[in-house]
This record gives sequence, structure tokens and C-alpha cells, in this order.
Amino acid sequence: MERPYYAAIFTSSRAEGDHGYAEMVRHMETLAQQEPGYLGIESAREDTGITVSYWKSLEAIAHWKANTDHLFAQFKGKTDRYKWCNVRICLVERGYDFHT
Repeated sequence: MERPYYAAIFTSSRAEGDHGYAEMVRHMETLAQQEPGYLGIESAREDTGITVSYWKSLEAIAHWKANTDHLFAQFKGKTDRYKWCNVRICLVERGYDFHT
């Protein structure tokens, strides 16, 4: 990815039960890929889940945050799907890769 770009880091702890979580995740990933300025996503989940989505600009992140389906997913996350969640927005100026 060409730098600088932005990372939206979403960390969370899931509530008990599925509550449509798996379907929601697939839908949000598909929708995000269609957003202008979307660059990619990485995700891992154990006790704490971490999803990092990458964006060309703060405007692109704001546009994604305002997406109607994403707003509904945020609401359901707060009411049914998560014990807690946290979002951080960061400017990525440098990055390093290692591949074998």
C-alpha cells in the first residue's frame, strides 16, 4: 500500500451466543470492499478480537462509518454482539513486511 494511509483498528470482546455475528461479519467485509478509499482488512480473534481495516483517507473512513448497514451493525454490536469494543484511527507512515 502506498503510504501514508489510515488504519481503523477495532478491538472487541464477544457477548455469549452468535446473534447473527458470523453473517454480519461477512456482510460488513463485502460492503467495506465496495467503499471508495478501501485498501484492505486483517482480522484475528481469540478472547479479544482485532480487526484492522485500511483506508486512503479520513474522509473514506467517515464515509464507511456513515454507511447505513454499518450503522445498524454498530448498533447491534453495542446491544447484542459485544461485551465491549474500541475503535482507534491511526495514520500509517511506515510499515515493514517479512515473508518466507
